[in-house]
Amino acid sequence: MSTGVVRGIVRSARRPPGWIAPGPAPAGPRGDPDLEPAADEDLCYLSGDWRLFQKLRGHRWSLDDLITAWVATRDRDPHAPLRVLDLGCGLGSVLLMVAWRLPAADVSGVEAQADRAAMGARSIAYNGAGARCRIVVGDLRDGAAVLGETRFDLITGTPPYFPRGTGTESAKPHAAPCRFELRGGVEDYLATAAARLAPGGTVVVCSSTLERDRVAAGAGAAALAIREHWEIVPRDGKPALIAVDRLTGDATTPTTPTTPHTLTVRDRAGVWTPAFRAVRDALGMPSTAPR
Repeated sequence: MSTGVVRGIVRSARRPPGWIAPGPAPAGPRGDPDLEPAADEDLCYLSGDWRLFQKLRGHRWSLDDLITAWVATRDRDPHAPLRVLDLGCGLGSVLLMVAWRLPAADVSGVEAQADRAAMGARSIAYNGAGARCRIVVGDLRDGAAVLGETRFDLITGTPPYFPRGTGTESAKPHAAPCRFELRGGVEDYLATAAARLAPGGTVVVCSSTLERDRVAAGAGAAALAIREHWEIVPRDGKPALIAVDRLTGDATTPTTPTTPHTLTVRDRAGVWTPAFRAVRDALGMPSTAPR
């Protein structure tokens, strides 16, 4: 008998023939109606067989999140018991990709929008990661009031790209803060990260390439040093639109200069490059397009 409840979309897998998802299986809904997509949501694939709840219309996980999670985890021992923090975690896409890639890590997120934090918590539960992942509702700029005195070995963040007044803000309440600096910009993310960073820890932030000077200034003000700078080119011959920086908290210690990198997503024919296929492989996604 029908319950009258309208459900959203459970996305089917679009994978090359013979490709098998690596990593742990998700726990699934287990009869919990909250772990099924609502009418305005879909449940999409993320890393391996892990999934993410998203709104059908509004801000959704993107290339920016994938590259941020990859830079943050690419040189990490997956068996190391790290403490990880994702600032402004939204739906939890970066948080969950990092947790999937680092199965021994304890991962926290901070998100000011309670509805987005709740969706992220449902994704954590669906994937069976609740024992080591959580999202705290609060403004990341409140620092210790939200996070206590915990220090983290790895901190990630994908701040909104646009200062207020530089474009048209979405009428959707959950979408505008993802693109516009309603609760601070990259400087605030870096200041909070520096205050929460454990000795020897690393910060990874994604930003618009237009804001490189702001990233450098924010790092300097927070006594963080940029160790790697990644320019992400969407297609060969096009300019980079986003950048990902890896920073450490030992800015006063003499060290080698910032290492520049360029990662091109597609070649001139529109095909994924070997470098980008390696990113997808590392995060448990098919590295060849489905047929």
